[in-house]
Amino acid sequence: MLELDRIDIQLLAALQRDGRATNPALGERVHLSASQVSRRIQRLEEAGLIDRCVTLLRAPRVGLTVTAFTRVSLERHGEAHNEAFDRAVATMPEVLECYSVTGPYDYQLRIVAADLEAFAQFMMHRLMRLPGVRSVESSVVLQEIKRTTELPLAHLAAH
Repeated sequence: MLELDRIDIQLLAALQRDGRATNPALGERVHLSASQVSRRIQRLEEAGLIDRCVTLLRAPRVGLTVTAFTRVSLERHGEAHNEAFDRAVATMPEVLECYSVTGPYDYQLRIVAADLEAFAQFMMHRLMRLPGVRSVESSVVLQEIKRTTELPLAHLAAH
């Protein structure tokens, strides 16, 4: 892993809060010149610490009012079965996240839809019809309590 100093950690935290911050603005926060900030960010990107910069949209504001967490079990296990499911889910824009998990289910997905009818159509006509899907269980979000993409970085400062 790349050796990170206090300034690297501050830069990563600032970029998580505002990925559009300019190098001069970041430099003011961490007391470096814009060119030094640029070099550090490039090094962090090259080391793979920064995946990509994106703009986060609020789902309800773009008409996606239903969020659900869905657990999926497959009928059979094995590399070919799992890879087929993985490839299929990767093509579905409604699936924002998909994780292979431990426990009674094989996968955990975060799905968005315009409304409950659209969610039901997606579930019945697309997800549940994927070859190898044994069972599906969903929990629909009633209220968003916390939503962040910022990773905690305090453990990095301890090293």
